[in-house]
Amino acid sequence: PEEPRTGAPVDFLQELPSYQSARRRRGGAQERWAAPQGPAGTRAAADREGQWKGEESARRPAREHALTIAEKRRLRDFQQADVKDLPRWKKWKRNSSKSLKKVFSEVKGLSSYLVLWRHDIHSIEERFGTGIQSYFSFLRFLVLLNFIIFILMFGFVTLPTIISTYGIFNSTVAKIPPQNIEYNCTIYEPSGNQGLVYFFTYLDDLLSGTGFLKVTSLFYGYYTIDTVGWVRYNLPLAYLLATFAYLALSFVWIIKRFVEGFRQKLVHDADQFQSYCNKVFAGWDFCITDPNAARLKHRSLQYELQTDLEEERLKQKIADRTMKEKLRIYSLRIFINIIVLAILSGCFYSIYRVTVFSQESSNDVSNMNPQVNLLVQYLPSIVITLANFIGPQIFTFLIKFEDYLPAFEIILTLVRCVFLRLANIGVLLFSLWSQISDCAADKCKPCGYNYKLYPCWESDVGQEMYKLMIFDFIIILAVTLFMDFPRKLLVTYCSCKLVQWYGLPEFGISDNVLEITYGQTICWIGTFFSPLLPAIATVKYFIIFYIKKISLIHTRKPAAKPIRASSFNFFFLVVLWIGLVLAFIPLGVSIASIPSSKACGPFRNFNTSWEVVPVTVLTCSKGVQRFLFGIVSEAFAVPVFMVICIIMFYLMALAGAHKRVVEQLREQLVLESRDKMFLIRKITEAQ
Repeated sequence: PEEPRTGAPVDFLQELPSYQSARRRRGGAQERWAAPQGPAGTRAAADREGQWKGEESARRPAREHALTIAEKRRLRDFQQADVKDLPRWKKWKRNSSKSLKKVFSEVKGLSSYLVLWRHDIHSIEERFGTGIQSYFSFLRFLVLLNFIIFILMFGFVTLPTIISTYGIFNSTVAKIPPQNIEYNCTIYEPSGNQGLVYFFTYLDDLLSGTGFLKVTSLFYGYYTIDTVGWVRYNLPLAYLLATFAYLALSFVWIIKRFVEGFRQKLVHDADQFQSYCNKVFAGWDFCITDPNAARLKHRSLQYELQTDLEEERLKQKIADRTMKEKLRIYSLRIFINIIVLAILSGCFYSIYRVTVFSQESSNDVSNMNPQVNLLVQYLPSIVITLANFIGPQIFTFLIKFEDYLPAFEIILTLVRCVFLRLANIGVLLFSLWSQISDCAADKCKPCGYNYKLYPCWESDVGQEMYKLMIFDFIIILAVTLFMDFPRKLLVTYCSCKLVQWYGLPEFGISDNVLEITYGQTICWIGTFFSPLLPAIATVKYFIIFYIKKISLIHTRKPAAKPIRASSFNFFFLVVLWIGLVLAFIPLGVSIASIPSSKACGPFRNFNTSWEVVPVTVLTCSKGVQRFLFGIVSEAFAVPVFMVICIIMFYLMALAGAHKRVVEQLREQLVLESRDKMFLIRKITEAQ
């Protein structure tokens, strides 16, 4: 009589779609993995559950187990009973571990309130969605990055110099004596303002980095010191290593955020339907108790769903295009791209010609009045700033006629603006270095560079980077004050149809991201020539945050097409990474190729800045030299390369295995949904 009761469930379970699918996939060989049925299977499951409880429950709290409330209570009682039987040492160890976890959890919760602009960014997300919120989060990241770079350069370069210069802590200073250098190469006498100085002169110095600023620790020429302090502190080596450190720190931090964004992008792009279901059925946080936080979460989900639906509508519109519409769109895109290339070429040529003209005219100032001379000196920075301001406006206007998806529209605009803004810096530096290395008529014969025009060329490059950063900030402030606010007043109080049709401008994420990426690239390049430039960048971005916030709330409107942060937040970091790679090129050329100034700076006794490294290595002991030479030798590099390749192949294989596991879990979820539908149908038929 027991046989029908045990046989029927087995036959019934074998009718499930998941069982049939697994049987077809594995060729019917289910004996290897099928679990025993009936009382034996129940006893085995009970034994496994008891073993599981004995091993895992001692280490994991009950809330981390996927159990019902009643089972969690029984598990908690079991844990408490198990603790009573433990020795004192293990009991103290377990209680200490719980206490530390609780303390860390409390500290983590409190530290979330110390996050910079936490409330402001949440309010922006509530009103304007995650797309615009990602821009302000990106701006906060750059503020923190520049502040850490400033601490690094100030702590290892500026502070030791100040301590030794003013004799703090009875420290001493050893100036770098010129060795085997012609006297003409060492002539560099910058002087600050003396006597009666007009206010305009101070303002001019503040904007251009000349006058009293040129003799301060802001620029490279101030650090003409060899050893400092009561112990031997090699300032030239510290200067070079600090430069490598801030570049490496920026690279690692960007890569870390880059990987996190790439993981989110993969999860989002894997299955649009799955993303939609996650927002609808699992997007709400049931731990929210504050009404303001609940409203913020509600609006955030609303913007995300609105973005999903808008993208699906546009994709359907693209799929329904006729051949005639496709030909029209593609022809229009080709024509617009030709216009974009013409604009880029014109900007590059204009910057090159203006820079060459400015450098040539600076040699002959006898026929110019002071105002014209000042305008000629600032001409490259003005033209670059105007090109960076006008170019993105044209690109943003043209992209509207190309009919792309919102996310791709932002990405394409960013790509175009990247070539404009970052290439402008490259053209400027190329023009400067062509003048610095201009050796016509034996101008460079004694020193290796044009010492008559640039006795301390590093400080001159630092001044150009300083002026670019200052002008960039002035333009951002001027656009908000003299364009956005008057336009807001016109739209609000003028009922003219033309003004109302023109309306308020949208908050363009692409050009705003390029603004701060352009400024950050200037900071990375200029920090070697102006060690305190990161402090200026930190203050600049701190002020820009509030300028952009006020502009967004009062003078701008959100984009008409909803945009998702996960679609292009990853691309923001790509653009920033491109700016960092671009900064490597001029810094590498300056450090390793161009002769260092013989009249100023910590590298005045070295042919190039890099030469301080081999000279320092040769002063070390024989054992240290053998160790360092062994690290850079082929005997060490080849095995390291092989080990890296093995690790890379292992990680690739591990990633492939994880991918297969994810695919199997997805198939299992699909089969479980089919099993539920099958069981519901059987219950309906039985009723």
